[in-house]
Amino acid sequence: MQSLASVKAHVSHIIDEVAGTHERLTVTRNGSPVAVILAVEDHESLVETLEILSDPEAAAEIREAEAQMNDGEVYDEADVRAALAARRR
Repeated sequence: MQSLASVKAHVSHIIDEVAGTHERLTVTRNGSPVAVILAVEDHESLVETLEILSDPEAAAEIREAEAQMNDGEVYDEADVRAALAARRR
C-alpha cells in the first residue's frame, strides 16, 4: 500500500513498476484504501474472467470439465495430437 501523496510524487516510477511486475498497488488516503493501480493486461484478464464466470453456459462447461478431470478423463499430448490430426483430414 502506498499513500496518495507518495503515488502523486512517484507516479511515473509506480506505473513502470506495476506494468513491469504485474503487481497491484493499493492506494490509500488518510490510511484507508481508496484505489488500486494495476497493469492494463491484468485488468483486461480480470474483466474477461468475470465475463466468462457470469455466463451461465460457460460456467456450466467449466464445472463439467473440472468434473471430467476429477474423474480421470484426461488426455495426454499424443491423444491431443491424434485428435487434431484427425480433424485436419
